Amino acid sequence: MPPRENPTVRQARLGAELRKLRERAGRTAREAAEMLGTDQGKISHIESGRIGVSEERIRRLAAFYECKDEALLDALCTIARERRGQYWWDEYRSILAPRFMDIAEMEHHAVALRTVQTVTMPGLLQIEDYARALFSSSRRLSAEEIDARTEHRMRRQDILDRDDPPLLEATIHEAALRMRFGGRAVARRQLEHLMEMGERPNVTVRVVPFTNEEFYEMTQAVIYADGVVPQLDTVQIDGPIGGRYLDSDTQIAAYREFLGRTGSVSLDQEESRQLIYHVAREM
Repeated sequence: MPPRENPTVRQARLGAELRKLRERAGRTAREAAEMLGTDQGKISHIESGRIGVSEERIRRLAAFYECKDEALLDALCTIARERRGQYWWDEYRSILAPRFMDIAEMEHHAVALRTVQTVTMPGLLQIEDYARALFSSSRRLSAEEIDARTEHRMRRQDILDRDDPPLLEATIHEAALRMRFGGRAVARRQLEHLMEMGERPNVTVRVVPFTNEEFYEMTQAVIYADGVVPQLDTVQIDGPIGGRYLDSDTQIAAYREFLGRTGSVSLDQEESRQLIYHVAREM
């Protein structure tokens, strides 16, 4: 089977974690290849996510690397068992860019999600008309692609309705509350929806107000996804042409601290709700 041209973020993460285990053990790719009875190029492809790896080989490599973290190994083996076509977002692979699959995949497998938004509402908390207004702002998109992107975003939100929904903590700057994407009526309904979602036991909404006097770097939209084990935590930095995913221990630790500190510049939940309510009344 030829190497994958575009491994998913999750496939690449499996490879990256195997590489981390090898490097921590002080083993070379050549040594790993010799142990498996294969060539160094295949190890490189495995560690980049370009080819799959069996559960049996994961455990053989882990033993070679002297890794005894069973929770991590079980999580890696779970990723190895996943197959294309297994999840709902695979229906969109021939319609939308891979980045749409990656965000849905990350959210689906997360046990908790923390997000910081400065200009727009979090995707998981958007109403359909609001999401459509955002996608329609790009003149290069056809009506069919706008429909597909909007539908895909709405289906991502199904994770909040499942029996075991992830915890979602959204920190939103007041600037995002006051943006009138889609017009006054749409913006008002969006704020009302935000208040309704904030009443769910698994959803927390907090606002950073304009009155905050402490500078805090919040210029990029960030999503922090907690994995089933801490080693699989993932950070997505959103941008105008797609997301960038971070998985190094140093980067993850830095963003964990960043998100932990957002509470110092945010209103509490009730104060946030009151501000959202007042902004909605002004629409």
